[in-house]
Amino acid sequence: MTATEAAVTAAWRAESARLIATLVRLTGDVALAEDLAQDALVAALEQWPREGIPASPGAWLTTTARRRAIDTFRHNEVVRRHANALAERPDPPEEDDMADQVDHVEDDVLRLIFLCCHPALTPDSRAALTLRLVAGLSTSEIARAFLVSETTMGQRLTRAKRTLAQVRAEFEVPDLAARIDRLDDVLSVIYLIFNEGHTATAGSEWFRADLCHEAVRLARMVAAMLPGEPDAHALQALVELHAARLPARTDADGVPVLLAEQDRRRWDQLLTRRGLAALDRAEDLARSGRPVGSYFLQASIAAVHMRARTAEETDWARIARLYDVLAATAPGPVIEVNRAVAHGRARDPEAGLEILAALPDDALADSPVRAAVTGDLLLRAGRAAEAAAAFDRAAALTRNDAERAVLVRRAEQARTHDR
Repeated sequence: MTATEAAVTAAWRAESARLIATLVRLTGDVALAEDLAQDALVAALEQWPREGIPASPGAWLTTTARRRAIDTFRHNEVVRRHANALAERPDPPEEDDMADQVDHVEDDVLRLIFLCCHPALTPDSRAALTLRLVAGLSTSEIARAFLVSETTMGQRLTRAKRTLAQVRAEFEVPDLAARIDRLDDVLSVIYLIFNEGHTATAGSEWFRADLCHEAVRLARMVAAMLPGEPDAHALQALVELHAARLPARTDADGVPVLLAEQDRRRWDQLLTRRGLAALDRAEDLARSGRPVGSYFLQASIAAVHMRARTAEETDWARIARLYDVLAATAPGPVIEVNRAVAHGRARDPEAGLEILAALPDDALADSPVRAAVTGDLLLRAGRAAEAAAAFDRAAALTRNDAERAVLVRRAEQARTHDR
């Protein structure tokens, strides 16, 4: 990849959500907005090698897409007056940051999320469309996350955009009652974006900090918009506390570092304080009688890790208790795998292995998570040869190159331990 291609890729990753959100507001058409954004991306790939990388890539992409929108409207007699109104607006200076071009841009991504979470869409379609338009994932990446074919996912995304057009979904943050009705879906997709950033589905990067920080920004916006909703503050706490550990998740050479081995001095102290403060706000609301959900429990677990000065001081007994409550209120195989980790640390490795053994054989069969946790518990139980085999299975299942390197390394460590 050339330096110019790398710059285009970086600009697209950083700006695609805001770009598409701005275009949806200008055009009122999700599918058209995505097409215009893609046109701007192609133009950048064609022009930047000749003309050089602009001072503000995001502003360049927005200006280019906006001009193409004007051209599109001018070819449509029905909306000619709309095009003229757009054409009369001055182009933003390219040295300006994209967030300063239009007063509404800061809220446009949040509007886009609420649009993607429209009740006319199915839950899977809401999540997929948000990952596509807000997180900027490719159709193939989203298909892998949902364990379906790329063709199936492409059809699902097309149907979702068609549905939004048919119901004439408005590009606005809904009224208070509608916000609360859609809150669970909005929080869910923000958490999906964060999780994709925290451990990328595929590629060479172990995590994508840009997606993590975008999810943090969105979670803060939702919490500020709905200050009386404890789940909104709990999600903010959860993503901020996990994001605080990002600087320590790789070493100076970019090699992944597991939680127990991280230099906790590198954790982001500002994000940690903000996350703990958000958790306190959620807890205060819970004390006043407002119900809390799984995000509160997960954030409470993250807070236990953040408050431990060293890995050895981690209160695994408290974490295990919290996972027991979480498993009772929001059961699922991922929770059970994490509960196995907690009990394996709080009690002994065999306790964790018993929890894993109780899962159906096909639970998380296509994910490296279960096999990796099995390997860790087996290794600490002194069953090194079995641990190596489990890490090998996990390495074969992951599509993330950095994660595979971690798992291969752990498999080799287990084999060394077995000699």
